[in-house]
Amino acid sequence: MQNRHDEYHKLTRGERIGYGMGDFAQNLVFGTIGGFLALHMLTVNTISTATAGFIFLFVRIINVVWDPMVGTYVDKRSSPAGKYRPWLLRAGVPLVILSALLFAPIPGIRGSVPFAFIVYLALDLVYSVVNIPYGSLNASLTRDPESIDKLTSTRMMLANSANLLVYTLFPMFVQMASPKDRSLKDTGFFGLKLNMGNYTDPSANYAWFGVYSIYMILGAVALFICYKFTKERVVATAEQTANVKTTDLFLELKNNRPLIILGLFFMLAFTFMFFVNTVNGFFNQYVVNHSEWMGAIGLVASIPGILFPIFWSRLKKIFGKKGFFHLFLAMFIVGQLLTYVWSRSGMHDELWLAYIATFIKQWGLSSATGFMWALVPEVIAYGELKSGKRNAAIINAIMGLFFKIGFTIGGAIPLWLLAAYGFNETGAYQNTNAIDGIIITAVWIPIALAVISMIVIQIYPISDENVTDINRQLDEIRV
Repeated sequence: MQNRHDEYHKLTRGERIGYGMGDFAQNLVFGTIGGFLALHMLTVNTISTATAGFIFLFVRIINVVWDPMVGTYVDKRSSPAGKYRPWLLRAGVPLVILSALLFAPIPGIRGSVPFAFIVYLALDLVYSVVNIPYGSLNASLTRDPESIDKLTSTRMMLANSANLLVYTLFPMFVQMASPKDRSLKDTGFFGLKLNMGNYTDPSANYAWFGVYSIYMILGAVALFICYKFTKERVVATAEQTANVKTTDLFLELKNNRPLIILGLFFMLAFTFMFFVNTVNGFFNQYVVNHSEWMGAIGLVASIPGILFPIFWSRLKKIFGKKGFFHLFLAMFIVGQLLTYVWSRSGMHDELWLAYIATFIKQWGLSSATGFMWALVPEVIAYGELKSGKRNAAIINAIMGLFFKIGFTIGGAIPLWLLAAYGFNETGAYQNTNAIDGIIITAVWIPIALAVISMIVIQIYPISDENVTDINRQLDEIRV
C-alpha cells in the first residue's frame, strides 16, 4: 500500500525543475545539432548538400535496429541508483563530447565526409542511450495525472529556455565571433547594433566551436542536476524486469493501438518541426537576407514556449485533449502563412511581420509538440494493462524511432530538395529556383504535414476518463 501511495506522489516544483533540466540539456546539446549542423556542414565544412542528406538518412536507418536494442537492454537492468537515472551520466558525458567534435576545427578534416559521418553516427547512437532512459524516467516519477501535466509544462518551459539559447543567442554569438566581413549590423533588438561577421564562411570554424563548447559544458551540468534531483517511484517489478524480451517490441506494436497512433503523431510533428528548423537558417540568410535578425526573431520565438506552458493544463480542460492539439496546430499554420507573406518581394524588411509570424507559429508549434509528451505515460500504462509488462524503455524506444524517422525526414529531405532546386553551397546569393525551394521546404510542406497531424490526433483513443480507469485496474492487479 505504501508503494502504491508513493506511485501517486505529488511532484514538488523542485522535482519538476530537476527533471526538466534533462530537457534543457538535450535541447542545448542536440537542439543546436538539429538546428545548425546542416548549415555548418554545407557552408563552413563544405560538404555537398546531397551528401549531407545521405549522412542524416543512413544514420537514422541504423537507429531502426539500435533503439529497440537500447530499450530492451535498459528495461532488463537496474542498479541501486535506479533503472533509468544512471544513464544520464553514463552516456551524457560522451554525448556532449561527440557533439562538440562535429564543430571542432581540427586541421586536415574540413570537408571530410568519413569524419563527419563517423562522429555523427556515434553521437546519434549515444543520444539514444541518454534519450530513451530519460523518456522512461518521465513515466517513473509518478502516476498522478495532475502532476504529469504540470511536469510536462515545467519541462517544456526549460526545454524552450534552452531553445532561447540555441535559436536566439547561438547564431548571434557565432556571428559576433566570426572574423570575415565584419561590420556593424542592426540585430533587430530594438535598434541594438553589433559588430558581426559572416558565419557561413569557412573562416568561422573557430567561432562555431568556441561558442558550442560553452553550450556543451552547460549541457553537462544540466544533466547532472537532472540525475541528482529525480527519484524513480513507478518501476517494473523484479519479475517484470526478468521477463523483458526483445520481442516485446512487436508485442507492444501489436496490442498497443494508442502507441501506434501517438507514434505517428510524433513522427509527423517532428517532421514538420525539423523541416522548419533545418531550413530556418537558409530562409533568413538567402530568402529575406536578414541573418542578423535571427537572434531577435529567435527571442520572439522562445517567448511562448517559456511563458505559456503554465496554461496548458487549463487549456486542455477547456478544449479537451484533442481540441488542444487542433487549436495549436491551426495556430502554427496561420504563422506559416504569415511567414510566406514575409518571404514575398517588398516585405523582407518588415521586422514587425517577422515578429508576428514567428510568435504565432512558435506558440502553436511549441504547444503542440510539447504537450504531446504528456501522453506517453498513459500509453505506457495502457501497455502494462494489456501485456502485464511495464516496458517503459521499450515503448520510449518505439517513440524514439517515430521521433527519429521524423527527424530524418525533416533533416534529410529538405537538403535534397534544396539540391534539386539548385542550391549553391559556395554562393553568396541563390538563384530564383533555389529561393523557391527554400520557401516550399520552410513553409508549404510543414503546413501540409500539420494538417495531416490534426487528422491523426483526432483518432487517438485514450481520454482522460480512460486514464483514470486504467490506473484503477492497474491498482487492482497490483494488490
